[in-house]
Amino acid sequence: MYELTICHLYPDLLNLYGDRGNIIALTKRCEWRGIRVHSRPVSLGDRFSPDECDILFIGGGQDYEQSIIQDDLLKGKREAIKEAVEAGKVILAVCGGMQLLGRYYRTHDGKDIACIGAVDLWTHGSHDRLIGNLVFECDFLKKDGFDGLVVGFENHSGKTWMGPGVRPMGKVIAGFGNNGEDGFEGAVYKNTYCTYSHGSLLPKNPALADHLITLALKNRYTDFEALPPLDDSLEAAAREAMIRRLTGKQGSGR
Repeated sequence: MYELTICHLYPDLLNLYGDRGNIIALTKRCEWRGIRVHSRPVSLGDRFSPDECDILFIGGGQDYEQSIIQDDLLKGKREAIKEAVEAGKVILAVCGGMQLLGRYYRTHDGKDIACIGAVDLWTHGSHDRLIGNLVFECDFLKKDGFDGLVVGFENHSGKTWMGPGVRPMGKVIAGFGNNGEDGFEGAVYKNTYCTYSHGSLLPKNPALADHLITLALKNRYTDFEALPPLDDSLEAAAREAMIRRLTGKQGSGR
């Protein structure tokens, strides 16, 4: 039997807009296929080791929550998280989680706040908020007739930019994305996936959830080939309804 360990970083502090639902979606989609899942919360003062984790999830939080974890993150877990990123561990970071993985966050009054520096991206605070439902197109999900469209919800005042070694997670079809200017949403570096999509993201987008599960299983098991399909008709109907609502176009596939 295959098994995976999912580590949820600061679940008591970084859990805006139902981000915990991403853990639930990953867990259930594994269990429905007979894959055993161990879910491990990692919070203030807890040790984090990349060797004990197959998938790491970092949710979003407001400035207050992020200030609480700052010392614990930078002085206690920073190097371990950077090691996990470079080792190709599967990581999903949402909103504040994405910002924390970057080089720095510059407040709207010009103060730079150091972040982990695991991914070459940076964020500048703005007086404007980028809020609303979001649709973006992910080329890496386009297969077996699936259109690669992902739906989410964004609410952020930070505007994020990427360095040359990082590629966007997708192209914005509706909404703002990373900064409302360059037309990109999220960031991908190795097996680290960053996005501004709350909502929560993975229950709405089973193809993306399965992509992350597949990467994690391939990391751990040399004999793993592919996930058996699930009946995602309800999830597909909800996703396609949102795509029609926001773009006027019909979605296709999972």
